Formats: sequence, C-alpha cells, structure tokens
Amino acid sequence: MSNKAILLGNEAIARGIVEAGCEVAAAYPGTPSSEILPSIAKWADDLGTRTIVEWGANEKVAFEMAAAASFAGKRSCAVMKQVGLNVAADPFMSVSHFDIKGGFLLVAADDPGPHSSQTEQDSRFFAMFAKIPCFDPATAVEAKEMVFDAYDLSERHKIVTMLRPGVRVDHCRQDVELKDVIEISRPASFEKDPRRWVCLPASVRVNHPQLNAKREAIREEFETRFSRYNYEVPAKKKARLGVIAGGVSFSIVMDILKAWGADDISVLKIGTPHPLPLKMVEDFISRHDNVVVLEETYPVIEMQLNDRTKIKGRWNGWVPGAGELLPELIEEILCRVLGKEVPEGASAELKKAAEDLNITPRPPMLCPGCPHRASFFSIRQTLPKAIYPSDIGCYTLGVNQGMVDAVVDMGASITLASGLFMAYKADGKEQPIVATIGDSTFFHMGLPGLASAVYNKHIFVLVILDNSLTAMTGGQSHPGIGDKLRKGETGRRVDLEGAVKGCGVNWVKTTEAYDISTSRTLVKEAWEHAKAHEEPAVVIFRHPCMLLRQKQAVIPVTVDPEKCIGCKFCINFFNCPGLVFDEKSKKAYIDERFCVKCGVCINVCPHGAILATEGEEA
Repeated sequence: MSNKAILLGNEAIARGIVEAGCEVAAAYPGTPSSEILPSIAKWADDLGTRTIVEWGANEKVAFEMAAAASFAGKRSCAVMKQVGLNVAADPFMSVSHFDIKGGFLLVAADDPGPHSSQTEQDSRFFAMFAKIPCFDPATAVEAKEMVFDAYDLSERHKIVTMLRPGVRVDHCRQDVELKDVIEISRPASFEKDPRRWVCLPASVRVNHPQLNAKREAIREEFETRFSRYNYEVPAKKKARLGVIAGGVSFSIVMDILKAWGADDISVLKIGTPHPLPLKMVEDFISRHDNVVVLEETYPVIEMQLNDRTKIKGRWNGWVPGAGELLPELIEEILCRVLGKEVPEGASAELKKAAEDLNITPRPPMLCPGCPHRASFFSIRQTLPKAIYPSDIGCYTLGVNQGMVDAVVDMGASITLASGLFMAYKADGKEQPIVATIGDSTFFHMGLPGLASAVYNKHIFVLVILDNSLTAMTGGQSHPGIGDKLRKGETGRRVDLEGAVKGCGVNWVKTTEAYDISTSRTLVKEAWEHAKAHEEPAVVIFRHPCMLLRQKQAVIPVTVDPEKCIGCKFCINFFNCPGLVFDEKSKKAYIDERFCVKCGVCINVCPHGAILATEGEEA
C-alpha cells in the first residue's frame, strides 16, 4: 500500500529511514538537520515500528550509540549537521574501518552559504577523507530513495554510508510517495571478536587495505548499478557545453536550461560523488570540449579527476571558491562559460524593491523577551571590563550587546576562558573573565572544559544561560529537560546544578534571569569567590525560553519622552526589537508589534524614562 504526501525534505528522509527498517536512530539537533529525528519518531509512532529514537548529548554520543547498534546487527542511523560531524569525527574515522554488521547510515546535513553555521564545510569531503560512500540528493524524493540504497550498500559491503543533503534539499517541500515498512527480522546479536570491533593499530594494518578494496568495489557499483542517480541528460543538438552537476545544483541547472529552452547543453548528474564513477565522468568529458563542474561547496568531484584540462570549476576560478550556488549565480556562471550576456537577476530586483519601500535590513537579534538579553545586561553592568567568551546557540546574538568577544565551537566558551586566564596569568595580571554558555550546549560539550578548569584552578566566572530548551535549533530536549521523542516514553532529567557540582565546582548559585538586581549581586559574588579561592565559580541564569509560551507577569511599558534624552543606551546595550529609536524626535519608543511586555527594560534606562503603565497576569 502506498500514497503520497507533501513533505519537508527532512521529513522525507525520516520517512525513508523508518520505511527502510531502521531500529535505532540517534542525533543531536543542528540546523539544517533538526527536523529529521523528531520526524523519525513521528513516523515510527504512526507506523507502529519498534524504532528506538533518542537525542544524544552530542554528535559523538549519537554516532557511537548508532554504531554499537549496528555492531549488534540492527539497522541504525546517526543524524547531525555538517559541523556536528566534526564532533563525531573520532568514532566516524575509526568505525569506517570496521566490518560492520547491520546497515549504518550517517546523515550529515550541509549548510552552504552558510545560513546557520560557523563554517560551510562539505561533508562529501569527510566521506572522501574516511573513504566511505556518499549519496548526494538533488531533491527530497531522491533523498528518500537514497536511504534504501545506502542501507543496502552498507550491508552488502559492511561499511558506513553517508547521505549528505544540503540545506535546500532539507528544507524544500515535495510530493513524496509513502510506502510500507520493510520487515527485517534480525534480533540483536553482538558476536565477540576483538579483531573486528577493537580499533587496535594492528587491526588497522589489516582493515585499511580492506577499506581501500571496498571503496573500489563500490566505485564499480556506482559506475554500473546506480543509473537512477548517475546519468546523462543529453543535448538534443550538438552540445556546445557539458555540465557536470551534483546535489541541488543539478536541479537548478535543469530549471535554468528549461527556462532558456536550451537544447545544445548536455548535463551529467552525479548523485554518488564518492567514490566517483570515474569512467562515466571521464567519458562525458572526452565527448565535450567545454565542461563546467557545479557542486557545493568543495571541489570534491573535481579533485577525483585525473585530468582537469577541459574543466572549468573551482580549481581555475570559473566557479567561486566559497558561498552557496544560488540559481542566479549558476545562471551567471553558465552565461560566462557560454559567452552570453548575464541577465539581471532576482536579487537585483529585490534590492531595488527594498530601496523603493525604504526598508532597512536589521541584523538578527534575540527574540523579544528573551531571558538571555536580561542576563547579558546584568553581566555587563556588573563587570564591564571583563572579557566575554561565548558559545554556539541563540546567545551568540549577544554580540549585539557587546557581550560576545570570542566564539569558536560548542563548549569552547569555557575552554577559551581557561586559555584567557592562562594568558593573563603568564603576565602576572588579574583579568575578569565571564564565559557564557547555554544549558543544552553545556551538556553537549561544556562538562569536560569545566572539569579541566576546576582541576587546573582557573579563575573565571561561568554563566550558564538556562532557558530549558535547545532553542536555536527548534526547541529540542536535552539531558537537563529529560523529555523523550516517542509517545509514551519518558526520560530522566539530569540536574544542572548537580552536574556542575559533579565537575568539582564549589560555588554555584541560580538566579531568575529577569531579576537584574539579584543577578548583578550574584555575578559580583561569583567573581570575588573565583579570585579568593582560585577556582571557577558558576552562576545559572534561569528563565524559560519565550517560545515555550509559559505564563508570566505581563508588564506593559512606555517611554516617557520628557525623561528620554536620546542617549540610545537602551538600544545599544539592551538591543530589544520592542525598543526603537526615532531619528526625527531623537527619542526611544516602544514598538507594540514586538513588545511582549516582559517589563525587564524598566531596569535598563539610566534616566528612568522607561515606565510600567499597568500590571496583570497573562
């Protein structure tokens, strides 16, 4: 039985994972992959499968849980975004050498652009690095289909396989066929065999040559057995250009050629970029004098070619070395290659429309009423000369309040604080340092850094911004919340204060984030304790994320124009969308479209110009 539904690309991938008989699915949320694991849980509930669906504390944890399930013979998957694969790189590289038992699919969602990431790295490059096969879908339908082939290939060659959807595939919507679940009757059975499951150096000397042999066998399959993903769309006339396209770039190219009515351009679609079906690609190149390669974001296809003489791509500057290959950019590249005039694109029209409407773009900022805004304000008022390393999450937007001086990756706020302390200690100087990290990020990668800081007696204040949510990626659970994804399942909440104390921290206190007065006092006490006892001190700022829609006091506010002197302190240091500055009157005012009436800004204005008008309960 089958029917169709219009699905988000991530929902289609999730449906494919459940239909393919996956029994263990683990992930850590990260845009653009975040919807996949909740959708696996939804489809598993709807279809009544026994799939175990769990968030891991981080991507390494998720990958290792899925890997172990594969060792026991279960079809499993690990889901993450491209920078999450950095976190899981250690087990990923090791397990790539193993003769796994159950099919193991790694879904690594890439973010060319990037739109919500600290890098636009290409996971296909990671697949090439680990010498494992990679599927690169061009559409949501193809992404779902590739899941089945990836599992079959994984079990046939006993190897990890990667599905690498880009952001435009993850977040497109398409009419997708829904099928029944493949019944796989395979009870868990882990067979003890140290030569197979223990990554000893001696084992690598045997496994690495075997991995190389697997790669070449899979390359041959990609040449001959995967024509639904690797195929040529020939020109109807003599081709004056050959285009090799992978991933969503193929879909864009086909749309452009259709719009042009072009019948003299051949296109070779590559859906399995590693190991590259070299014979097919080299044959295509040999039949065309002018060839351009379009892929995001690294030259993975290009790098595997033995001869790039005819190729126009990233290696010789025809294709930009960074950024997303948007339709207007691909059209521009094709026009330049063909010697055609480049048409004015949609982006130019959009820019002109914005100018005509007098629209001023505004940088991303924390939501109205976000507790992090109040927390940052309290910290800066208490220790204005401190250095503020921060972390990955909503709170990175604290940069607008001058509260983020350095961000590297998940958990680095704490280790950066340690490094900064060590640098100033080397000079014999005392420097206030306040690191900020979210509750989910703390469980993800903050614990090791904090334990190290306690062990080494590093002097700084760590502020954990606890909004009871993994907010930036869409509101997922984490160990500090304890919720599970499937209906009827419950987890156990890990106490945040207890986890901090378990790292050896002696001074840890919690404050209501909206209570600026108390928060200032605690930050000051924390710094004094850290200095006096030569150890990190921790303050937990707690208030639910506004997206949770919990009841709270409603405090409408207004700006008294007589008291407002136009100093812009509230705009520059509090940075709330509900506070706006009128350049004509040189006064601040409340924008009722965005104000959520949290009342925190009453404490912000140094001249007392922001006043409560009335109070009530929501």
